[in-house]
Amino acid sequence: MLVGISDSAFTESLNLAHKAAQFGADAVVITPPYYFSSGQPELLEYLKRIMVQMPLPLFIYNMPVHTKVMFAPETVRAAAEIPGIIGMKDSSANLAYFNQVQYLLKHRPDFTFMVGPEEITAEFVMMGGHGGVNGGANMFPKLYVDLYNAAVAHDMTKVIALRDKVLQISTTIYNVGKFGSSYLKGLKCALSVMGICNDFMAEPFHRFNEPERKIIQEALEKLDYKSLL
Repeated sequence: MLVGISDSAFTESLNLAHKAAQFGADAVVITPPYYFSSGQPELLEYLKRIMVQMPLPLFIYNMPVHTKVMFAPETVRAAAEIPGIIGMKDSSANLAYFNQVQYLLKHRPDFTFMVGPEEITAEFVMMGGHGGVNGGANMFPKLYVDLYNAAVAHDMTKVIALRDKVLQISTTIYNVGKFGSSYLKGLKCALSVMGICNDFMAEPFHRFNEPERKIIQEALEKLDYKSLL
């Protein structure tokens, strides 16, 4: 189990890490500290300092759309040498960036490299990535496992068919509403419609109302979602 511990404050990230360890997490995931942008030397120093007190192995999380800061490829290479940092999740959706990082880490096959955006998971895996941390797997774990296995086997016929399902999810369930939270609201609403969990959203976000919920339900029916379970 991986637990996110990102915070704008060094101390609070450590507090979250210790809490995660207390409750059985296997590793933790951290983004660059947000709000004020940091330079790459500062990011590397931050990682070195925090690992001295970190109770668990750490994944760095590259998510520039939300943090406004990217872990530069050279910073990732240097971070991989810090004891306790065991991998990275990249949600930049930038395959050129992936290629640069992978090239710099070719001597470190043990450093786990995962992708966030499920729309490019197959390409990522076929290019040498280790897998994905995909939101849609909360709804349809078998679909995403099958896509991963097809990508590993370079079975393009199967990859194309399964990726079409993933893109159908992405262009319907994740695109209801007009705000940046639409992805999360759509995912939670779909899980609720499927009877997996409720659609409660932490503040300041609100769950979808009945009109949006009906759209999500119709999108699931068009997916023939029961066949994907």
